[in-house]
Amino acid sequence: MFKDIPLTLGIEEEYQIVHPETRELHSYTKQLLERRHRVMTPSGMKPELMESQLEMSSHICNDINELRAEIIRMRRIARTTAEKDGLMIVAASTHPFAKWADQNIMQGDRYSKLLDDFQSVAEQLLVFGMHLHVGFGKGYKNQDVMIEIMNQMRYFLPHILALSSSSPFWQGRNTGLKSYRSVVFEMMPRTGIPPSFQSFGEYKKYVDMLGQVGSLDQDDNKQPDATKIWWDIRPHPQFGTLEIRIADICTDIDDTIAIAALIQAIVATLLNLRSNNQSWRTYRQHHIMENKWRAVRYGTQGKLIDFGINQQVKFSRLTQEIIEIVDPVLDELNIRKEVQHIQQIVRLGTSAKQQLDVYEQALQQENSNHEIALQKVVDHLADKTVSGI
Repeated sequence: MFKDIPLTLGIEEEYQIVHPETRELHSYTKQLLERRHRVMTPSGMKPELMESQLEMSSHICNDINELRAEIIRMRRIARTTAEKDGLMIVAASTHPFAKWADQNIMQGDRYSKLLDDFQSVAEQLLVFGMHLHVGFGKGYKNQDVMIEIMNQMRYFLPHILALSSSSPFWQGRNTGLKSYRSVVFEMMPRTGIPPSFQSFGEYKKYVDMLGQVGSLDQDDNKQPDATKIWWDIRPHPQFGTLEIRIADICTDIDDTIAIAALIQAIVATLLNLRSNNQSWRTYRQHHIMENKWRAVRYGTQGKLIDFGINQQVKFSRLTQEIIEIVDPVLDELNIRKEVQHIQQIVRLGTSAKQQLDVYEQALQQENSNHEIALQKVVDHLADKTVSGI
């Protein structure tokens, strides 16, 4: 079945712009955009809400190898551009000690509207994400299939979040969570695990209703702007893709590729089930939310609930089961090696765990303190972000 669906890949990553001496976030994007020759359209470079944020987006990729090349290209461009002004980039979903109140907001109608609509909530969005797109192609038939897969894919979203977790610190505090970004972002409306829909038509009625009551502005085609629905997974109206938005941004490129490959494999597996008149069970929103909280709190180091047996199970065992479930499609997609890297993420820990390890080790060193230890975390993240590019 999945041969009838493109399953192309695309990715967006949001980077921190950091000063190498202070390790603070640095307001830079406005300055970067004034040098228009650095921001040619092929680079995929875009501003974000904060001037210390930089978004890069990939081209459409036919396979995982193309996606790896695109991520390397994106990080290389971002690094090279920042280094020209003595700055560096960091891939992590929160900065260890930056304060949102100290950040400059980008100028422009889009950002002014966001601040006007969401007030202080928008001002606190000092978080950095990673969005993966899986191509379904355009056409009503494919849209209905996409909604079916989205309904089933929701079950796996907490697993993806746990594997990507990279935000244990917030404004200089160890939060005790592995993905504090998730907590911050869910202050916004229309976020979190979405409800299930019977068809694309039912989803479209929901979008139209939000447009009629003024929750969504009109897009360039005079339609309600569905990109203002910020669920953890959503259909992207312009691209014909299923966009998985739940993940923290991975610091390590190999981790990014492994998670992208796993997502592609899960989608292909669900499509194969559909072709055999089968499907993965569609679980209720509140069940999945329970697992999402566990992923936010513990990352890969805790237990998630296996709703089929109504028991909590170690994350390592659950990921092994998922890898076995998707095994039949790995060779056809040529992603076996990439998916196997998931086991290494579980064994060595995500970026969140590694940040906490660096922090604790730094505290044990002579003449170190809390502030110095947090700076060591920034240095670790900066090195890891550009490793291998």
